[in-house]
Amino acid sequence: MRICVIFTGGTIGSAVKGGTVGLSDETSSLLIDMYREKYGAGVAFDVLRPVSILSENVQLRDLDKMTECVRSVARDGYDGIIVTHGTDTLTFTANYFSQIFCDIPVPLVLVSALLPLEDPESNGPDNFAAAVTFIRRGIRGVFVSFKNPYEPCRIHLASRLTYSEQLSGRTGSLLGVHFGEVHGREFVHNAHPLNPSEDEVRACAPPPPAGESLCNDVVVIKARALLDFSFYRFADFKPGAVIVELYHSGTICTAGWDTNFEIFLEKCCADGIPVVIGPVDSAANVYDSAAGLAEKCTIAYDMSFEMTVLKVMLALGGKRPPAELLRENRAFEKLVRPAR
Repeated sequence: MRICVIFTGGTIGSAVKGGTVGLSDETSSLLIDMYREKYGAGVAFDVLRPVSILSENVQLRDLDKMTECVRSVARDGYDGIIVTHGTDTLTFTANYFSQIFCDIPVPLVLVSALLPLEDPESNGPDNFAAAVTFIRRGIRGVFVSFKNPYEPCRIHLASRLTYSEQLSGRTGSLLGVHFGEVHGREFVHNAHPLNPSEDEVRACAPPPPAGESLCNDVVVIKARALLDFSFYRFADFKPGAVIVELYHSGTICTAGWDTNFEIFLEKCCADGIPVVIGPVDSAANVYDSAAGLAEKCTIAYDMSFEMTVLKVMLALGGKRPPAELLRENRAFEKLVRPAR
C-alpha cells in the first residue's frame, strides 16, 4: 500500500521548547517512525510539505497551497492521502475539503493531535495509525481520524465534523453520529440510521463547480443571552453576508430593543446585507420567538454551523446566492431526522 502524507504543521508537527509549543520539521519523520515501529514497514509513505503553520494562523493562501497539493497527487495512483493539520482550524479545513474534493477517487483523511508527538499522552500516533487502517478499506471521500480520551479512535465524515469542545479539545460529529470506529487494525462502520452506508459513500460523486473559491467577507455572530445587536453597525463597510448561530432549539432573542434580532435583521435588509441563520432542524417544531424569520432571511437546515459558514463563504467566492449552496448535499453534510 502506498500513501501520500501531506504535512502542514499544527500541534502534530510541533515540539515543546522552553514551555512553548512551536513548529518542528523533525516531527514528520517522527510520526512515520512511530507508526513503523509499532506496525512494521508494510506501507510506503511519500511525504510533501506545502506549508508549515500553526493552524490558528491559517490564511487563504495557505488553504490554496494545501488544496493544490492534494489536487496534484489525488490521481497519482496512491491508495490514500493523509493530511496532518492543527486542531484549532481542523474543522474548517475538513468541511472545506469535503466540498471541493467531494469527487476525490481515494480516501483523504485529515489527522491531528491535541499534544505534541513527544508527549506520551498525544493522540497523534493513534489518529495516524487509524487513518492508515481506514485507508485500507478503500472508501473514497474526505474523512477525519480522531481519538478522544478513553474512547476508540473514530472516523468522521469531514462534512459533519464540529468544532472541538472548549478547553478539552474533544472532537466529534454533528449529533454525535460518527462514520465508524477503528479497533486495532479493523474499521467498524457505525450502523446509525442517520449515517450513510459504506457503499453510499463509495459511490461516485459529481464534481464540484469549477473554480470554486472562498471569500471571507462575512461577519459571524453567536447567539448569547443579552447580546446587544446595536454594536453591529455597517455604515462604513458592508460585509458580503452576516451569519448568525442560533441556540440549539433554532431560536434567538426577538424581544426588547438592542437585544432584538428582528430589529437588527430589518436594518441588514434595508442595507442590502444578506443574513443567514442556523442551524435549524427541519423536522422540529418552530418556537414563537422564531416564527416568521424564514421569510426575512436565509435559513441553514440540517447541517452544522461550521458547514453553514463554509458554504456561505463558498457562495460569496463563486458569486452565488447562499441559499443555493445551503440546499446542496454534496458530501452527506445534511442530517434529516424524522419529524417529531
